[in-house]
Amino acid sequence: MKYIYNEQTLRERRKGLRRSQTDAEKLLWGRLRYKQVYGLKFYRQFSVGPYILDFFCPQIKLAVELDGGQHAEEENKEYDAVRTSYLKEMGIEVLRFWNNEVIQNVEGALSEISRKSNSSQPPLV
Repeated sequence: MKYIYNEQTLRERRKGLRRSQTDAEKLLWGRLRYKQVYGLKFYRQFSVGPYILDFFCPQIKLAVELDGGQHAEEENKEYDAVRTSYLKEMGIEVLRFWNNEVIQNVEGALSEISRKSNSSQPPLV
């Protein structure tokens, strides 16, 4: 079986994406890192197969994607649908937020992520 997580050929691309985060990614990462939500370990710019995920928690198989305006274009919607389908086949749930949603209401995004964690504990945020 081929190794599907953090494919070595995507390493430089992942590093570049970490260096050039959007404001929304910086904001959300500041709240997800260091196991601040239910003690769950999230990774940023983590690849699964041919796709690089904005944030990924392998423990609960949850991908969190932050989308800018380009994702509203028809061509990108189709790409995102194929990508989401692939991830679902891998048993990974995808949770999407618009960048402006996170910037305007990071607590709302964290609440949704917390709900997906299936934990009965309050978030440690």
